[in-house]
Amino acid sequence: MSQPALLGDAELVRRCRAGEPEAWNALVERFSRYVYAICTQGFRLSEADAEDVYQEVFTRVYTRLDTLRDDAAIRPWIAQLTRRLCIDSRAARAREQPAAEPIEREREQVLSDLDEAFVVREALAELPEHCQEMLDRFFARDESYRTISSELDLPLGTIASRIARCLGKLREKLEGRSEASDPSSV
Repeated sequence: MSQPALLGDAELVRRCRAGEPEAWNALVERFSRYVYAICTQGFRLSEADAEDVYQEVFTRVYTRLDTLRDDAAIRPWIAQLTRRLCIDSRAARAREQPAAEPIEREREQVLSDLDEAFVVREALAELPEHCQEMLDRFFARDESYRTISSELDLPLGTIASRIARCLGKLREKLEGRSEASDPSSV
């Protein structure tokens, strides 16, 4: 039996429905940053409002998981639930105090960017540890080849080729995901 954190979304949902506490913990862990990012970056909720929405999202996911028709569709289901609750939260706040509404297109772009970032993060987590570290250092920490070379005691050329190889592996993972999720490819 594999660890819930390593399972695909559909299998994780199936185990949650079967009542496995570890699966539920893994599901919350997998989607917690996603939900919080939609609240704070997509809808610009205050920290307190984002926490309220976050709690309500996972309460509803827990109590309504049996209504999900396609176990593999957990991510869009959670995203839609989060968006609706964020809109409700903003509407409630607007009744309390008027505020300027962000442009819908800008909000959708932020949400799209968040979706993309989480897909990349999941694909990155599937790469070997040395690739995760190399790509994290270069892209997330914005370290130069020279800094990475110095800290890992490797030649500059090795750093460049490893980054290129690891990016290739990441690209393969991402392309595999888009093909697998494309209904026309079935």
